[in-house]
Amino acid sequence: MAGTIEVLVPGGAANPGPPLGPELGPTPVDVQAVVQEINDQTAAFDGTEVPVTVDYEDDGSFTIDVGVPPTAALVKDEAGFETGSGEPQEEFVADLSVDQVKTIAEQKLPDLLAYDLKNATKEVVGTCTSLGVTIEGENPREFKAKIDDGEYDDVFADEAAA
Repeated sequence: MAGTIEVLVPGGAANPGPPLGPELGPTPVDVQAVVQEINDQTAAFDGTEVPVTVDYEDDGSFTIDVGVPPTAALVKDEAGFETGSGEPQEEFVADLSVDQVKTIAEQKLPDLLAYDLKNATKEVVGTCTSLGVTIEGENPREFKAKIDDGEYDDVFADEAAA
């Protein structure tokens, strides 16, 4: 009766209640052990909804695969706002630093089509554009143009050298 359970849990704050408990209850796994493992693996996402897949076997063993939250959720969490702008090119709801954008890009890189941090950052900047979030006080489109022009190559240099 091995199986798979897919749920969204708050990063670092999963508990044996819904949605996990009712899904895991009928299985042979130790629910507390699963919850603890999920919290350990999702601690970096601190309260942001994180997709988690739990694969379990008949003997009670399990493996956990943690996905990455949507880019918009990471931007909202990092900038500290709930809802994006209704007019993202006119009204801006938050401002991020270059380091904050880089952090989001590093978290999202495994799930993006980008092949390096610089291009992953440009994808995050695109999300900032649609949410109405400025970067270093600038319109995200202007910031992206500066990335394209090489103005921030030093910020991404250590990643390229790795």
